[in-house]
Amino acid sequence: MNETVLLVEDNPDDELLALRALKKTQADLHVVVARNGEEAIDYIFARGKFSGRDKADLPKVIFLDIKLPKLSGLQVLEQIRQNTASAIVPVVLLTSSDEELDMVRGYQLGANSYVNKPVSYDDFTSQVALLKDYWLRENKTPRLAG
Repeated sequence: MNETVLLVEDNPDDELLALRALKKTQADLHVVVARNGEEAIDYIFARGKFSGRDKADLPKVIFLDIKLPKLSGLQVLEQIRQNTASAIVPVVLLTSSDEELDMVRGYQLGANSYVNKPVSYDDFTSQVALLKDYWLRENKTPRLAG
């Protein structure tokens, strides 16, 4: 089964590490990368360059950075949760921010998890692999018609 993960990350180094960790043990995983908040919203709601995408085919999980250009991760999360179809998609805030206010606001807006990015390569890839295993293999989400 080809499942989609939306990775919203503006740092090219973190993007590369996350992609390696996500693809490492699951070759059929489809990872879509959005490099800013506006691109993430366009993907989720099938707008802009993603307008041909079936908007009923939502990602299985979204790994969302908080500090993003154009729209912040928290603004993206808020829009995801305001839409009936996308409201159930698990969103993991995967961020270098350890500001308490970001964490509180993230959970208030409906984040399913808040995870700090480790600094080391090995720790970061291990963490992403664990997140992938949990959210794609263990966690169950309902399927809704778009």
